[in-house]
Amino acid sequence: MKPPSRQLTLDMPLEPSFGREDFLVSPSNAAAFDLFERWPDWPGGALLLLGPTGSGKSHLGAIWAQRAGAQALEARDLAGADVPALAAAGALLIENADRAGAASEAAFFHLLNLMRERGGSLAITARAWPDAWGLATRDLLSRLRLAPAVEIGEPDDALVRSVLVKLFMDRQIVVDGSVIDYLALRIERSLAAARSIVMTLDQEALAAGRAVTRPMAAEVLRRLELA
Repeated sequence: MKPPSRQLTLDMPLEPSFGREDFLVSPSNAAAFDLFERWPDWPGGALLLLGPTGSGKSHLGAIWAQRAGAQALEARDLAGADVPALAAAGALLIENADRAGAASEAAFFHLLNLMRERGGSLAITARAWPDAWGLATRDLLSRLRLAPAVEIGEPDDALVRSVLVKLFMDRQIVVDGSVIDYLALRIERSLAAARSIVMTLDQEALAAGRAVTRPMAAEVLRRLELA
């Protein structure tokens, strides 16, 4: 019988690697990955990548940006930006479009139009569909509704386990499979949480001069839950 799952959010400084070799494909992200791999064959040149926080949107967006030679920009920074210069680059990644803010809407709409006119490529990440962004500019909402979109789901069990294994291997830490199973059931189901707990256990093991074990994992999770 499986122990009850506990959701644990780990807020620690992260330095994730967004390389192509670090992106693990699973049923939760396969459709999005395949569509980004088909670039530049995108209808209309724009694509919305939607999914919850920690699902890997930024990682997939970064892989595409490197391949396309695209600049990455937070949507809120569109306010006051040189939109024609951004569009002239030919490819652009707009992150967290659902948090753009009212001050960025005019620039966002202008950017969409310019990119379409010039045949550029625009990837846009957000947590939800455009209707939930609270947009005041109706023309912007209409344009975004017409853009093709793909969703990336929360990491499934297989992906969480695979990510944990890879993160431990990257740090040259050998752990028993029971440790992976124990952690996968208890941490928040996000890639950020996986990175955090592996980093924490690495630090704990180094400080204690011991291997990472299931009792150590249980103790670290208990401490973090009580913090």
